[in-house]
Parts: sequence; structure tokens; C-alpha cells
Amino acid sequence: MSDTEGTPLAVAGSSASGRGRARRRRRWARGTALAVAVVVVAAAGAGWAVYMKLEGNITPDEAAAAELARFEKERPTALVKDARNILLIGSDSRSGQENRRYGRDPGTQRSDTVILLHLSAGRRSATAVSIPRDLMVDVPGCRRPDGSRSEPVFTMFNSAFEVGGSACTIRTVEKLTDIRVDHHVVVDFDGFKDMVDAVDGVEVCLREPIDDEAAELRLPAGRVTLSGEQALGYVRARKSIGDGSDTSRMERQQRFLGALVNKVRSNDVLLNPVKLYPVLDAATSSLTTDPGLASLRGLYDLVRGLRQIPTEGVQFLTVPREPYAGNANRDQLAQPAAEKLFERLRRDAPVAVDTDGDEKATEKESGKTPGTASPAPTFPGNTAAEDTCA
Repeated sequence: MSDTEGTPLAVAGSSASGRGRARRRRRWARGTALAVAVVVVAAAGAGWAVYMKLEGNITPDEAAAAELARFEKERPTALVKDARNILLIGSDSRSGQENRRYGRDPGTQRSDTVILLHLSAGRRSATAVSIPRDLMVDVPGCRRPDGSRSEPVFTMFNSAFEVGGSACTIRTVEKLTDIRVDHHVVVDFDGFKDMVDAVDGVEVCLREPIDDEAAELRLPAGRVTLSGEQALGYVRARKSIGDGSDTSRMERQQRFLGALVNKVRSNDVLLNPVKLYPVLDAATSSLTTDPGLASLRGLYDLVRGLRQIPTEGVQFLTVPREPYAGNANRDQLAQPAAEKLFERLRRDAPVAVDTDGDEKATEKESGKTPGTASPAPTFPGNTAAEDTCA
């Protein structure tokens, strides 16, 4: 539009001096800043919602904390400030819709798997020590779920969890090893499956096919990627794999955990938020922990140094044991090898594993060159760096 002399009409608010254009740029800048602010606030809100969801997934074991506080004076003292000992407990509870699939719920639970995980000061290494469920031990008097108290008894190790839950298991381990347990984590069947599925399965190597009707497990020989359901059957099966012993089963569990560590590292899970979230969601949903770990901050503080540990520094072994004198179907500690292992873990001293050793051996004798320090004692076991097909 123009006036009768052909001069363009001035648009309201504009001027030949550029003040109008400046005002339009300021309005555009304010609008853009507002949009960016909205996006940032929305992202922060979503991040906070995710954080709160993951934090709320974790179940704090307040009852165990109260029971352990009751017996604080009789618990061991930690000798190395920055070292940590975490008791990992796999529960065979059948409570809940998913866990009920694996048998009748008797209203009790036993520790299907117990591993004492020692993290060295400075996080140079991680040593996971399996404790056989049939090991004969002194179980102290513990608080039962109904509030009554049991009497001290010499019995199989896994009965401690049935009698008094995680607190009773921790006190039994501390009495057995004289090692202070700093934290504990309890995982049930369903939680274990979810964690495996969250990393898209874990690869293992089978020397021969598996056909286990009880475990509903049918797998070919060779390299196989196990789903969560298959992995649960694989680590729990006894009669159809190996020699049918609990020793063979623990060794298989250790190798599986090593493969899981490798999968998490090789898949860049820790550095990829898209991959990390489902793993964190599955992991936190399946955990019951001491109150000190029952938060994302607590878990982060624990695992942040683990990323630097090389896979060969993640070791797995079983506590030295031998057939129990009173019953060949039970185990007892093999001395002095067991005490030597516990003493080194207490002092945060190096422990080595021999991947070619006899799984029933207790400790490998190693030579000592005159004038040199004694080498670290070596126990049969494996590391996360091993290729299970090699």
C-alpha cells in the first residue's frame, strides 16, 4: 500500500531510524529466551521425576538396621577406612506374583546365593567370595519375623536368612569371618531376571547342551545369549549341569556374574542415558538395601570408583571349604586357608585367583624367592576378563 505520491506508507511503530526493527528483535529475543527457559524447566522437571522414581524404587531395610544397631558392640571393627564389604543376598522367596511361579510360597525364604563383595581402598580391585549355603556355621540368636527370638545354633548357613532375614545373615557372616559388613543388598528371582533383560541378555558359553525340565531350560552348546528367565534357570540349576554339586553351581554363578560385568562395560551402558535408565529402573526396583544404600546418591557413591577397575581386577572365588566331618553332604571351613583369606580381606591385602586350579582346592602354594616379600596367596577362581568359551 502507498500514498498518492507513491511513497510507501509507514507501518505503525516503524521508523526510518531502525528503532522499530530493534524493538522487533528485542521481542523475538525475549520470546526465544522464554521458550528456552520453558524447555530447560521441563527437562529439569522430567529429570527430577526420573530421579524420584528411581529413588522410590529402592526398599530400605530398616528392620535389619535396627537389629544390627542392637548388637553393634559385638560387631567387628573396620580396619581400612576406604575399603568396603557388601553382602549380596539372592533370596529364594516365592512371595509375589512372579516369584510364586518357582514353587509354593511357604511364608519363609532362604538365601539361595550369598556373596561377600570386597572393594579395595582406592578401588583397585573387587573380590567376590561365594559362601556355600550348606556350610556348617554358628548362627547367633536372631529376631524372627514374628518378633520372637531364636536360640543360637550350629547349622547350615542358609538357615540364617530363613530365621532372621538379612540381619541374621550379616551377623552370621561377621561371626564366621570377623569382617565388618558395611552394606547389604537383597535381590529376589524376579529382580534378577529384570536386570538381565535390561541389558538385553548375557552371553555365556556352554560346553554341552542343557535340557533341564525342572528349570524349564533347553539350550544348545556353544555361545548362547541368555534372557532373564533363562539366566535364572542357568544359575540355579544343579542336577543337570556339571557334576550336580553346589560347588559346580557356585562356579557357574561366578562366571555368569563376570559375563554380566563384561556386558555392562562393553555395551557402554554406564555412559549412555538411553541404555542406563532401564538398567537403573530394573536394578533399583529389585533391591532391598541397608538405609545407607537406599538412594541413588548412596548407590552412586558406592559404584562411581568401580568404572576404573579393569575386568581382570574383578575376581570371583569360593570360601575355602571341605566336607563336614559329621556329614559328607555338608561343608566346613578348610583351615588355615579360610582364615588366611579372611585376614587378607580384613586388612585389604591383595588376593589372587588361579583360573586353572582345582575347584575343590583350598589354596595354592606359591614359591617365595629368598629376600623378597611373600606373594599374595592364590585361590581357585576366575575373573571377569575370562572368555568362558576359551
